Amino acid sequence: MWWWALPAALLIGAAVWGTTEWLLRDVGTVPVEQISVRIEAARTALAAAAGVGAAVTLLLAVRRQRHQELATAHTTHDAAERRTTELYTKAADQLGSDQAPVRLAGLYALERLAEHTPALQQRVVDVICAYLRMPFTPLAEQDRHEKIRASQRAAGARARSAQRAARARPIHPDADRGRDPYEERQVRLTAQRILADHLRYQDPPARRRWQLRSADSKDRHWRDIRLDLTGATLIDFDLDGCRMRDALFREATFTGRHAGFRATTFTGDVRFSEATFTNNAWFQAATFTGNAGFRATAFTGDAEFSEATFTGDVRFSKATFIGSAEFSGATGLELAELDSVRVAPPAGDVERRWPPAWRVEQAADGWQTLRLAPRPGEEGAGAAGVGPGPEPKPGAKRGSAS
Repeated sequence: MWWWALPAALLIGAAVWGTTEWLLRDVGTVPVEQISVRIEAARTALAAAAGVGAAVTLLLAVRRQRHQELATAHTTHDAAERRTTELYTKAADQLGSDQAPVRLAGLYALERLAEHTPALQQRVVDVICAYLRMPFTPLAEQDRHEKIRASQRAAGARARSAQRAARARPIHPDADRGRDPYEERQVRLTAQRILADHLRYQDPPARRRWQLRSADSKDRHWRDIRLDLTGATLIDFDLDGCRMRDALFREATFTGRHAGFRATTFTGDVRFSEATFTNNAWFQAATFTGNAGFRATAFTGDAEFSEATFTGDVRFSKATFIGSAEFSGATGLELAELDSVRVAPPAGDVERRWPPAWRVEQAADGWQTLRLAPRPGEEGAGAAGVGPGPEPKPGAKRGSAS
């Protein structure tokens, strides 16, 4: 390692020996003036040799210090890695607890860990998604109201009302696993909120002319994230304004008041195959950069796709529309797959606006189906059922169906 120092030491030794030998050569016969010259030259040579020696010593010291710093940094890095692994393992273990506060603490610990260690962000998202994929049966609204009424009765008569509440409380599958379903709901809502908070994206503020750097946007966005929520039960799921790469929602169930994907950007492929929206599904102004699959998806409530942009392949095969449908302003649906799409007969205030490239056809059982409208110049172009306008309500005279 120090091989380069040996030639320097030999060079210094040779210089000192040569100078001494030259200075003493013929010292008895050399004039006094030449002796003075020799002495001065020897001083210069020795000073130069001393300078080289000092430089070698300094280089050796610097190199030794550098190695010590590298060793210290390596030790510190190993310690930080071990600490990070310990925190990650502990937080993940907390999600398996029967106590809701412990599970919440695990979620928040994972969030903090991902914020301080960007390399772990995808792994933390994977853990949270895995938690949401665990079996869960949503509480019915009447169960929730009964819980509230039982709590109100308990305020007046604690003992009797506690027994009454226990009798009134429904048997729930999650109770067998030692988890209170009401508390589990809150834990899952927290997990969903953590995902939404860090997938939500805002363009950074523009830099002013007098600013040396771009303004601080306080961006908490985790970039290039993949979601896998296959088979998950999601409650009031809200990813409005979020940006992510690939997303899997196969066989997922969206419960609650709505599922929000307004102005959401999917930079990769997204799959909602066999998913069920028990209420409204909002995809207004969403951007699907890759392929989008809604095969066998059930839209029980309103399906809002107005101003959505589809760039890749789109599949709505075997999808079912029960409520209103809004596709006005949506682009990229001219070649969408619509095989065996089922549309419930419109009733009440249900209105549907399909893309201009889609055509509504009546089925024998009273339901409707969707087909791609013939392109201009093809046979059947301009047939009834083509157009983006609303569907006529029952009993109304049909003009241009949507």
